[in-house]
Amino acid sequence: MRHCRYGLRLTLVLGAGMVLGACTGSGWTDRERMIISLSDSVMFVTTLPQDSVQLRTPSIDVGPRELQSDELKTLMAKMLRTVTDPSQDGVGIAAPQVGINRRIIWVQRLDKEDEPFECYVNIHIDSLYGGTRRGPEGCLSVPGYRGMVTRSNNVIISYSDLESGNTVKEEIEGYTAVIFQHECDHLDGILYVDRADTVYINQAWMEELKQFDYTRPDWW
Repeated sequence: MRHCRYGLRLTLVLGAGMVLGACTGSGWTDRERMIISLSDSVMFVTTLPQDSVQLRTPSIDVGPRELQSDELKTLMAKMLRTVTDPSQDGVGIAAPQVGINRRIIWVQRLDKEDEPFECYVNIHIDSLYGGTRRGPEGCLSVPGYRGMVTRSNNVIISYSDLESGNTVKEEIEGYTAVIFQHECDHLDGILYVDRADTVYINQAWMEELKQFDYTRPDWW
């Protein structure tokens, strides 16, 4: 997810891709290992429409044996550098956006002191409650656009503790809860444009995109 900015209204029709995958965790695939090892510290971010299959594929959990693997540590570090890089400048990122269909996200905890980025592995939303709020959203995978989306004010999440493997539960509220919903949608193959009642161009962001190189790696 990217910080939200207003822009010109535009109707955007984006088709859905294939829906694949399962819910259970397993070992890293050869392609996942390749993406993790060959990616630069700032990873290539998948975008619509060319990566619709990747973005529309539901993600699976990271297996218990992989929770402390070097691959997971490397992936987490590269995802963090990607979302915080000026070329992306987001408040959250999900693993499918870098080509890995695993239930891993980074979220900027705007509800905490110093607003740190935190990683959540095998994350699921258990409950939505507390009424709704409507506001603008953007997405690193739909660059240059914004949309008005209605989200729940509060969420209860569960995720894996990386040291023990135990499940942790947490309640989150406010705009940070919106970020969690946006990123967890990515893990289910859902994009904010599927939920938006309005999608529009943000001209300032369009101009900003011209400053950076978003070329797909040759090995991809």
